[in-house]
Amino acid sequence: MKIGCPKEIKAQEFRVGVTPTTAGEAVRNGHTVLVEKNAGIGAGFTDDDYVAAGARIVDTADAVFAEADMIVKVKEPQAGERKMLREGQVLFTYLHLAPDPDQTHDLLASGATCIAYETVTDDTGGLPLLAPMSEVAGKLAPQVGAWTLQKANGGRGVLLGGVPGVGPGKVVVIGGGVVGTHAARVAAGMGADVTVLDRSLPRLRYLDDTFGGVFRNRYSSAAATAELIADADMVVGAVLIPGAAAPKLVTREQLGIMKPGATIVDVAIDQGGCFETSRATTHEDPIYDVDGIMHYCVANMPGAVARTSTIALTNATMPYLLDLANKGWRQACQEDPHLLNGLNVHAGQLTYYAVGKALGLDVIVPNLAIKQ
Repeated sequence: MKIGCPKEIKAQEFRVGVTPTTAGEAVRNGHTVLVEKNAGIGAGFTDDDYVAAGARIVDTADAVFAEADMIVKVKEPQAGERKMLREGQVLFTYLHLAPDPDQTHDLLASGATCIAYETVTDDTGGLPLLAPMSEVAGKLAPQVGAWTLQKANGGRGVLLGGVPGVGPGKVVVIGGGVVGTHAARVAAGMGADVTVLDRSLPRLRYLDDTFGGVFRNRYSSAAATAELIADADMVVGAVLIPGAAAPKLVTREQLGIMKPGATIVDVAIDQGGCFETSRATTHEDPIYDVDGIMHYCVANMPGAVARTSTIALTNATMPYLLDLANKGWRQACQEDPHLLNGLNVHAGQLTYYAVGKALGLDVIVPNLAIKQ
């Protein structure tokens, strides 16, 4: 199979979908790897690194898309990239379709087979290709939130860890999954007073057993959320419903009960965000003010630490990439129901229920799609 890796073109995106290590493994399995010139530079990988691994460097993204049987990326294909996809081609990347009707319709029109990292599952019910970036984003959230809290950036001027004689900042994390747990650990490590909200009692028990002396947790309800955000210096949105649009858990009206200059970090922005006032921003222009509350809503937070993120991501994606290349996407999905859960679009048909529900589109069962 010919595996193509174009350079990411989303604003301030420095990650790359294939590392030299991944390229080398694919070549050893008998495949051809095409990498766009300078695709890995942002993550610290040179063209010479790829050539040494056995990949072939091509000058343009057009050439990658034209020749490759499977396109491997990090971020969802941008409008120009979607025009280069073709019928029968496999796209393997993050998609986040539920809040993105334009992308969804373009992928349907392309006729391509699109497998989304974020909906591939595992035996424990986890999301193994989303988890590495959730870990990175969770650890980054308190860091970028602390920066946003600085007065020069419009924030309250609160130091999360406080100093002797001055209490620490108060952080509320909405969601106790991978993102929320890592965000809470880092915020607590910075000396903040941290509370995690979640609706799963088993998860709350786990957090209490594991981190009871590090941060607190509360059962999530509208009343508890309102009570805690009113006293918070920072609120981290870390709620995920796999493949679906994120629920709006804090309304614009509720910003009025928050402290002026408090900070919102919406890590769920890829799925539309869990605050009513959230809109996607970039690393170049990451924050904005709504009613005196500072919002940090960068849609590719892990791109800020591109080398760490790229290696972490490709460590997780490589076995699936090799399965798709070695067996072909149909056989790979037939043999692995967890990989089949990643199938979102095939041959002009939507195959993921939560996306169809969010966008009001018809959906075909994935098991039927792979037989077509």
